[in-house]
Amino acid sequence: MEQTVSYQEPAPFPDRENPFESMMKRFDVAADILGLEQGVYEYLKRPVRQYIVSIPIQMDDGRIEVFEGYRVIHSDVMGPSKGGVRFTPDVTLDEVKALAAWMTWKCAVVNIPFGGAKGAVRCDPAKLTRVEVEKITRRYTANLIDVFGPDKDVPAPDMNTDEQIMAWIMDTYSMHTHRTENAVVTGKPLILGGSLGRKEATGRGVMATTISALERLNVPVSKTRVVVQGFGNVGSVSASLLQGAGCLVTGISDISGGYLNKRGIDVQDALAYAAAHRTLEGWKGGEWVTQEELLTTECDVLVPAAKEDQITPAVARGVKARVIVEGANGPTMASADGILEEKGIMVVPDILANSGGVTVSYFEWVQDRIGYFWSLERVNQRLDVMMRTAFEAVFQTAQQHRVPLRIGAYIMAIDKVAKTLKLRGIYA
Repeated sequence: MEQTVSYQEPAPFPDRENPFESMMKRFDVAADILGLEQGVYEYLKRPVRQYIVSIPIQMDDGRIEVFEGYRVIHSDVMGPSKGGVRFTPDVTLDEVKALAAWMTWKCAVVNIPFGGAKGAVRCDPAKLTRVEVEKITRRYTANLIDVFGPDKDVPAPDMNTDEQIMAWIMDTYSMHTHRTENAVVTGKPLILGGSLGRKEATGRGVMATTISALERLNVPVSKTRVVVQGFGNVGSVSASLLQGAGCLVTGISDISGGYLNKRGIDVQDALAYAAAHRTLEGWKGGEWVTQEELLTTECDVLVPAAKEDQITPAVARGVKARVIVEGANGPTMASADGILEEKGIMVVPDILANSGGVTVSYFEWVQDRIGYFWSLERVNQRLDVMMRTAFEAVFQTAQQHRVPLRIGAYIMAIDKVAKTLKLRGIYA
């Protein structure tokens, strides 16, 4: 059953950096610039709570299989912890710890009253039936029933989870507490208290920060060449909205590879093809290239919106973009940061660029709490204002300390959480 752990899980990372160590490298740079006192440093680098849960379910064929689930609460200093739940077969506790910490900094950067959390179940949904996925979801929720809560810890969709899974979490929690509690999760179906604009929010935030970056560089948005890696929810929405804003999308990709077209990708045609075939494989709207070739093609803006650690030091040396806007969590290895800085490439970091999702999740939580729901226009308008405000604050912080935007974002976030911690004090 539920178990609180205080150790760091040893996990091999043969092809990528340890995600928690990668996050800590950026944290350490920012903490040093801030002159963070040792006690506060030790407090903020560690998750406040970590849970491992055993999830036994009866499979459709009658056999019993046991899955492992995680929930990491990195911080609840700023408010209830907030973060998605992912279902993947190779997830590790270190990965969840890093993602939870990123959520803390992300919420602080966009100035919403949440701390950071993340959850995961080690399973492969592609090999499970819908009934089996529902059983895993409900048992995972039941095991963490004392952890979740609208005033304590609020889950959301993440990799391989969706609004249906959020509905199952909400229902399971509600059944245990004997009342319907919509605000216990975000990313729900609209009929259950979801928010308009939530699905597109991360991609819309990528668009807003991209335009803010271009304005700061005095680069006209019209005909700006954009390459987007990843064609899931974040990547496809980012590509579509950037094209709609006047950018020329010259490259896209998914698991089948990259597709380049210097004259411009027809994003809507690619969306229709992917919807019909579940992948871009075989699509004729661009020249097929490898993922590395896509990432190193000449463009003005590169949006990595796929997985972690896509921009390695080797890839970074070949990147020809003027701006990188990180739509994914941790797409750039910490060891590649210096290379990109030396090349003069502006990197809009993940904890800023992809925070549109948690921002509209906050809007959803607020709407559920007051029982009054906003129009799509109001959601998008408020999101745009918050993303642009956050970008400007990060830009000014980076300028003040003469550091890249990534370190500026960490400085701003850590400083905010540290000051809040000091004001609240340490309970003993």
